[in-house]
Amino acid sequence: MMTYTASQLLDKVNAYLKKMPYVRPPQGLYEPIAYELSLGGKRIRPVLMLMAYNIYKEDVDTILPQAVGLETYHNHTLLHDDVMDKADMRRNKPTVHNVWNENTAILSGDAMLILAYRLMADCPQDKLAEVLRTFTETTMEICEGQQWDMEFEDRMDVKVDEYINMIRLKTSVLLAAALKIGAILADAPSEEAQKLYDFGLKMGLAFQLQDDWLDVYGDSNVFGKNIGGDILCNKKTYMLITALEQANEVQYETLKQWLNAVDYVPAKKIAAVTALYNEIGVGHRCEEKIEAYYSEGLAVLESIALPEERKETLKAFACSLMNRQV
Repeated sequence: MMTYTASQLLDKVNAYLKKMPYVRPPQGLYEPIAYELSLGGKRIRPVLMLMAYNIYKEDVDTILPQAVGLETYHNHTLLHDDVMDKADMRRNKPTVHNVWNENTAILSGDAMLILAYRLMADCPQDKLAEVLRTFTETTMEICEGQQWDMEFEDRMDVKVDEYINMIRLKTSVLLAAALKIGAILADAPSEEAQKLYDFGLKMGLAFQLQDDWLDVYGDSNVFGKNIGGDILCNKKTYMLITALEQANEVQYETLKQWLNAVDYVPAKKIAAVTALYNEIGVGHRCEEKIEAYYSEGLAVLESIALPEERKETLKAFACSLMNRQV
């Protein structure tokens, strides 16, 4: 059986996206959708779906509608996130609401959600109920995660467990659903489809926590964005929440002063908060958490009773996302 590389699957996804017609009037609704999808990205979620399918079957082209449906949904969430965050740029290009306006962005984002469902539903009748059940539950969970994230902005008492649950809902479940839907469409045993889902959950948590860690300790040339952005906007990350939980009285008051500061030099705030993180040992705790989720995820994948070579591409792809060796 042919096993595709991540690069080959990515090419398939991008080729399918390019040929999707957005010529139906009114153009004012569809042009922003085509624009949003043209901004690029790693297409991690559709590639994961195709990889999960390819573990069992090689005719991956047959599920491209569902894979692209998932990518369309993901970009729908990004488009609406940009409106809520009033973000000016997405992947180094102006956001949809800046090219058009907020009303257009909201309506086109709504249309993207409907298009995603239409693509997802274009699957064999005997798989339809389970695919839509998985997809619908995931989309609701992502809304829940976004709401928790917004509520955390105004809270100083967010706990680590609450944060982990939030990133599970906002980030991990879509990676997990991609794998599970791919397995469902490939007629995988339900137990194995669930294990692939659990693998995606664990890797998603590790991936998001690594993102938190990199914002403080990463190399901006490698990370792809400026270091310390989360610190400057007081974002409730694992790093900040753990620091607030573990700080002694003096450290807590110093951290609170920086969180409440209005007039400050950005570089000084980043340096001061990072120094507090170092004193408290936040970075080490985060690394331990990342390693735990990463190891748990690999263990789940290993427990699937299939030849190792069938799982190797998926394992290698997950490891590459974490900058790890297989």
